[in-house]
This record gives sequence, C-alpha cells and structure tokens, in this order.
Amino acid sequence: MFKRSLLAALLLSLLGAAPGLHAQTRDIGSHGELLDRIAAVVNDGLVLQSELDAQLVAVTKRLQEQHVEIPSQSVLKQQVLERLILQEIQMQRAKRIGLTVTDEQLNGALQEIAARNKIPFDQLPTALEAQGVDYKQYRESIRKELTLNALRQRDVIARIAVTPRELDQYLERQQSTAANDEFNVSHILLSLPAAATPQQYLDIERKAKDIAARAAKGEDFGQLAIANSNSQTALEGGQLGWRKGSQLPQFILDLVTKMKPGEVSAPVRTPSGFNIVKLNDHRSGEAPVIVNQIHVRHILMKPNELDDDETVRQKLAKLRERILKGEDFAGIASTTSQDPGSAPDGGDLGWTGPGTFVPEFEKAIADLKDGEISQPFKTRYGWHIAQMLGTRTYDSTDDVRRQKAFAAIRESKADEETELWLRRLRDEAFVEIKM
Repeated sequence: MFKRSLLAALLLSLLGAAPGLHAQTRDIGSHGELLDRIAAVVNDGLVLQSELDAQLVAVTKRLQEQHVEIPSQSVLKQQVLERLILQEIQMQRAKRIGLTVTDEQLNGALQEIAARNKIPFDQLPTALEAQGVDYKQYRESIRKELTLNALRQRDVIARIAVTPRELDQYLERQQSTAANDEFNVSHILLSLPAAATPQQYLDIERKAKDIAARAAKGEDFGQLAIANSNSQTALEGGQLGWRKGSQLPQFILDLVTKMKPGEVSAPVRTPSGFNIVKLNDHRSGEAPVIVNQIHVRHILMKPNELDDDETVRQKLAKLRERILKGEDFAGIASTTSQDPGSAPDGGDLGWTGPGTFVPEFEKAIADLKDGEISQPFKTRYGWHIAQMLGTRTYDSTDDVRRQKAFAAIRESKADEETELWLRRLRDEAFVEIKM
C-alpha cells in the first residue's frame, strides 16, 4: 500500500514547485472551444487557469487534512496565483542562465523519495498512479522543484557573505543554550515595496499590529498567515518548522528566547518588511559528538601513458619493501607521492573520522593495526599504500560546530535574503493579471 506520508510529500512538492497537474494546453478545439485560459501574463510566459485550479485543489485538500480553517476563495486564489507567478519568474531566470536538472539528477531525487517511503524505485509509477498522480507530470514537477532549489542556491545562498567576525560571534552564541536548542516557529511577513511611501509604510505597520493583536488573542495563526503573509511559507500557515537557534535569523532568535510556547511577538521591522513570530514549541540542545578517529598516511601513484596499472602497483610494492626494511615512510612519500595535499607532509592525512575517505580507501585500511602498512590498492584516484599511525576516541563536538558554522550562518540569513531576492525579481518582472 502506498504510504499516506508519501502522498502528503507529493502534494507539498507539487504545491511548492509544480506547474500544476492539469495539461498546460493552449490549443483550440475543433469547434473553436478554448481549452484553457490565461490567469496571468509573466514577462514572455504565462500562468494558466488550469495550473491555478490544480493548485487551489491541492492547497485546499492539504489545509483540510491539517484541520486549518480555509480563508475565502478570493484570498486563497490570490496567494496561490502569486506563488505561481513567482515560480514562473524564477523558471524564466533559470532558463536564461542555462540552469538545468539532468535526468540523472532527477532520477536520484526520485530514488530518494522512493527509498524514504520504502517503495522500490521501479514501483514508484504504479504507486503514484494508485493515488491518481500521473508519473510523467510528477517527474516534471520534481524537476522544477530541483531547478528552483538550484537557482536559489546560486543566486542567494552562494552569495551570502560571512565575515570572520560573524563566524566568531556564531561560535560564541553556540555555547549558549539558546543557540543549541531547537525551536518550532511560525512567521508572518508583511513586505514593504522597495520605494514605499510614508503612507504605505504606516498602512502596513498598522495592518501588522492588527494581525499580531488578533493572533495574540487566540485567532488561528496559520489562517492569518495564509490570508495575509507575503512570505514563501504563507500557504504552509507560516510554518518554518524545527530549527536550531543558531540557524534562525538573528531577530527571530532574539524573540523566541524570551517567549513561551504559544506566544506571539509584536511586529518587528526588518529590511524585507514587518515580521510577526509565533513560538510553537521548544526543545533542548544537541548532545556531544563522540567519534572514533584514525591517523593515516599514504603514498599515491597514478597510472599514465607510460605506466599502466600493473607497473604502478609493482612500484608501490617495491616502495613498501624499502619502508619495511627501515627507510623513512615520510621521506619516500614527500618525494614520490602524487597527492599534492599530503606529499609535503610526508603523506600524513591527519586525524579523520568515519566517511572521510572514499569507500575503497576505507575498506583497504579498515583492518590495519598500528604501524602496519597495507598492500598496494586502487581507488578512483590511483594506487596507494597506506600506514596506520593510530586510533582514538575523540570528542569532536567543537570541530563539528566549526565545520558547520559557515553553513549555519548562511542558513540563518537565507530566509530574509530569499524574500528580498524574490521581491526584486517580482518588481523587475512584467506581470498582468487576467482574472
């Protein structure tokens, strides 16, 4: 039986990135009957009525399953149409810059979806069809989702600057409970036009205060988000989900650390507009990360036009014999190894944790005892001999935090930067609503 959780995931995927499940035809029937209508003109592209209708059905069904009170049809239609317009703008930009998702990447994503739901990949089409979802159209919806994610990574995430000072401040914050704790947060954004007039500013500020007051008095936050938020999470009821404190935008972290679950903040002004935050829940932080590490050094030699695999293997076997007879491993590695990263250090690869090396390398060194040198073995990089220098149990919590710091800082900025990026794209686009 096809899992209900996968169906929900499919609906969310189609909602977040799909152009709709209905055929996007612009043809005229044999009797001159219009088979589809235009909901909006977006630059040189279109959003079709069939797309809008399909998304309205999907959103309505999801909100009903979540027992969220559905806003008026006109409000819901406006939110869904705006999301489709933004998606069309982004897809047009992806096409202009030549950003594409290959069939191999697409199949990889679909295999992950099937694996998470314990469905053999070759049975995914049948499972989808049993739920009334056309497999071909679903593939294209996932391709679109991957394209939008890749575009955001290129245009937003990769361009977020992180200064050394921010990195230091992040690491300091991580020592606090708030940074390590996780928060379940919902959010409403009332965006401001790039060149807002004083009157527009006052009107939006007044609206934000009114919404915050209504939410604080118990009005459903998710419904208020669906009806009013300009954020990309509006149709999810404003839910950001569970995030570590250090991964939240700083203004949200500052708010939720002073809030109790269920509380709603007053509006907070940021560059993207006025923000209202609700803390849904809060849980304690991460445990220490203890790993088994190994200390290895190696010599790498690569086959070429003169030396085939067997010749290289024999050369390494002779080097191994010289080392066993007393010659210095580090000295030989520094003069013969073709690994530019480790050769200057005598082949030393330092202390490393599980998963650092490619599987062939890990397998070859797995059973080595301290001081033992492997027989020559091959990986995708060439031929190696490796020596085990030691093993240890290591508390890598600080290392893991430092390794993740850069990515976490960018993630904390990503929501705000994404909203600003989308506003810029929207402001620069020609959009004509035909409804």
